[in-house]
Amino acid sequence: MSNFQSSPKKARASVFDLQGVPSFGQALPLALQHVVAMIIGCVTPAIIVSGVAGLNDTDRVILIQAALFTSALSTLLQLFPFIRVGNFQLGSALPVIMGISFAYVPSMQAIAETSDVGTILGAQIVGGVVAIIVGFTIKKIRILFPPIITGTVVFTIGLSLYPTAVNYMAGGTSNPDYGSWKNWVAALFTLIVVTGLNHFAKGFLKLASILVGIIAGYIFASFLGLVDLSGIASAGILQFPQPMHFGVKFDPSACIAIGLLFAINSIQAIGDFSATTVGSMDRQPEDQELQGGIVMYGVSNILCALLGGLPTATYSQNVGIVTTTKVINRCVLGLAAIILMIAGIIPKFSGLLTTIPQCVLGGATISVFASIAMTGIKLITQQKMTFRTTSIVGLAVALGMGITQAPDALSSFPSWVMMIFGKSPVVIATITAILLNVILPKEEE
Repeated sequence: MSNFQSSPKKARASVFDLQGVPSFGQALPLALQHVVAMIIGCVTPAIIVSGVAGLNDTDRVILIQAALFTSALSTLLQLFPFIRVGNFQLGSALPVIMGISFAYVPSMQAIAETSDVGTILGAQIVGGVVAIIVGFTIKKIRILFPPIITGTVVFTIGLSLYPTAVNYMAGGTSNPDYGSWKNWVAALFTLIVVTGLNHFAKGFLKLASILVGIIAGYIFASFLGLVDLSGIASAGILQFPQPMHFGVKFDPSACIAIGLLFAINSIQAIGDFSATTVGSMDRQPEDQELQGGIVMYGVSNILCALLGGLPTATYSQNVGIVTTTKVINRCVLGLAAIILMIAGIIPKFSGLLTTIPQCVLGGATISVFASIAMTGIKLITQQKMTFRTTSIVGLAVALGMGITQAPDALSSFPSWVMMIFGKSPVVIATITAILLNVILPKEEE
């Protein structure tokens, strides 16, 4: 009898542990759950911006590819810090997913209408620098952004996206059949499916309600003759991101508008980091995790801009998955990022996404935009609704939405004033809320 015994296999980590490598069989379905929850939200801003910018089919595919690839890259850099100096680490090392953010869509639309994608990417680089500065000074400036401020900004973003969703439901303003009954029937069908799944389904169907709704709406729209598959045929099979394809241009007014949003979203990221650790680990995030996460948010966005990807941010829906399932293993989320990255280098897949009718996209995303607005309200109501707080929120939203809804209100001012203050309500709402919060006297308890 041999005295040699086979060495025991190395035990795999649990998916409920932050560190270690779990089995692939356990990790894959959990990773796919994250991909399903965020992939449509990840590509929709790119689809909207490409439509406003008037990109051709080839460039639309490249922009969508970049959205998928850079979201995956940003997630991996956030999950696995590779630079550590003393107490500082570049990246949060927390279980979060990064994706193209809707928060920038109103400002990106305004820039794309008068300039091009390259101007958005140039402003994004400046915004990345702003985020890095915020990260290193987070303890000192955090006081300027209490929930009443971030909530007002998020609420304004949600409100400002409603016209985009409605225009999409009607078929898209560039569509010769804009407003036709076919577009509205397909849009409402998609909205009904998404809403029904959100409220009556459980498990996977509830989690993937937007994705399932778009698939159902896509099939329904194809019977109405609204699907054009020509974009798939012209797309290649394998193509890596094309750095600097859209170029980089620095317009001062665009840089100010986007830079201000980066400062706000850097603070907003604290909420997602905190929700992740409190909900899944029963602790507050450590200072080095917050600082490293926000600095990496800035660094990764600079890198994404050079690769042609639009601004990214933490994805709250994936935070929700982590806090619900308690699956915090970084390798699970890393596998989700790798799946996303593979999708980003397959132009046929990106080409398929461009064939989704705008009416279907509008029917699915109007609920997302409504959710953004309601998230803002939840943040606002974390503070007691006094005369002071209602004044801050009411005036900020009124000025932000009011000025942008009156196109000629700033027509006598220089063009840069129109770009910063007249195109997107978010900038005015943010500045107004911050100033009022500083100026108005605090109320006695």
